Amino acid sequence: MKTVTVFGSAQARPGGEVYRAAERIGAGLARAGAAVMSGGYYGVMEAVSKGAREAGGRVIGVTTDQIGRQFGIQPNPYLDEVVHYPALRDRLLHMIERADAYLAMPGGIGTLHEIAETWELMRIGGIPRRTFVCYGPIWAQFIATLEASPYLNAGYIGMLQLAQSPDDALALLTAGTA
Repeated sequence: MKTVTVFGSAQARPGGEVYRAAERIGAGLARAGAAVMSGGYYGVMEAVSKGAREAGGRVIGVTTDQIGRQFGIQPNPYLDEVVHYPALRDRLLHMIERADAYLAMPGGIGTLHEIAETWELMRIGGIPRRTFVCYGPIWAQFIATLEASPYLNAGYIGMLQLAQSPDDALALLTAGTA
């Protein structure tokens, strides 16, 4: 079974546009036979987990003391498996190294870190190049700005794909994990 790691904000709220999109993508991935892996907490992580679980998929949450204990939060209730690490760095490496594809939903500094780490590891050959989809206008603007700058060499260009709808994201991810 292929695994898709989903990065995204813990701030997305049930009923909100990003939460609903993540739920829909999680369900679509499950129906396509992919397992869904996320950071295991709330927001986008909960939404993609809920969508996948309700569609009969396998859901993995990768948690860390540096978030759970520090902020007093528990993993979301839609997980089939919880993998736990003391350090945030180890959590991220698990989600990067054990995935067959990646999806970055809207998010903040944490999601930006996840994108940058994954993108750089693919560029330098630390991990194989895999399908990596960035969802929404926030990442489209950010990536366009970076790719147009003189500070990003050609080795980075074209490694990330952009999607503006759940259907577009699912088409790119399922084509990349088939």
